[in-house]
Amino acid sequence: MYVHLGNNFIISFKDIIAILNIEPPVSHDLKDIITIARLDNNLINISEKGKEKSLVICDNKVYLSPISSTTLYKRAGSRHKEA
Repeated sequence: MYVHLGNNFIISFKDIIAILNIEPPVSHDLKDIITIARLDNNLINISEKGKEKSLVICDNKVYLSPISSTTLYKRAGSRHKEA
């Protein structure tokens, strides 16, 4: 099954490790995760600048999504129930 992250970007449900809220205020730990992913060229920002709402951590990539973490969690949860 797949989860739509926004802006016509879809990933496999089985690759998702965590879906985290990054709406302000963003913790120092989440900023570190984003910085490390960016430095490792593993960060994919599918949002417009300043419109990021969630951080989706996968096996090999980290995604910044314009969709809220709650909505993504519900999408992933509904996919999990179907499987």
